[in-house]
Amino acid sequence: MQPDLFSATASVPPTPTDLPPSPPCADLPAVLARIQDVSQRPRYTFMVLNLILRAAGPSGRAGPYIKEGNALVPVRDWLSDALVPMAGRAPTRVALAESVRKTLADDGQLPADPLEADRLVEAQVAERMRKTNRSNVSHAVSDLVRAGLLQRYYKGYRVDHDHRGAGRQAVYVVTAEARAAMAPAALHPA
Repeated sequence: MQPDLFSATASVPPTPTDLPPSPPCADLPAVLARIQDVSQRPRYTFMVLNLILRAAGPSGRAGPYIKEGNALVPVRDWLSDALVPMAGRAPTRVALAESVRKTLADDGQLPADPLEADRLVEAQVAERMRKTNRSNVSHAVSDLVRAGLLQRYYKGYRVDHDHRGAGRQAVYVVTAEARAAMAPAALHPA
């Protein structure tokens, strides 16, 4: 007997609207569980959420720029720079520094003064790390949007440019639910 593969009772994968809604984030463990469900790097994603929340303040909105001293820095660059110390002694950063030093030496651009050479190498490594971190931050933010903990939109524009995204800066809004779950009172209940 051959089963009817086109019957109404055949198993059909659920669509996103058929799936049960995510449980509400009542506390920090619920936030962590939700991040764990959508992210391949939940710890990093949680750090990004925490930094966004701190930059956002009580409004829950961070961006398009963060005030850093007297300068305004795009929120993605600010997040990238804030996460650079996480890779301070990572083997990849050490290898990158050695590679940059070798490239500068081979090109004859490495200063003779060791302190100046170290500063130049560090500046080049920091710039490369910022580019890498910008990509990592974008992935983490996408995970947070999928988890329903963050909303993202863009501000700004650039005219006479083929790439419509040029000149636009991200703005991140932490949902009220996530803000309530991560509030200091929620972290240390009485």
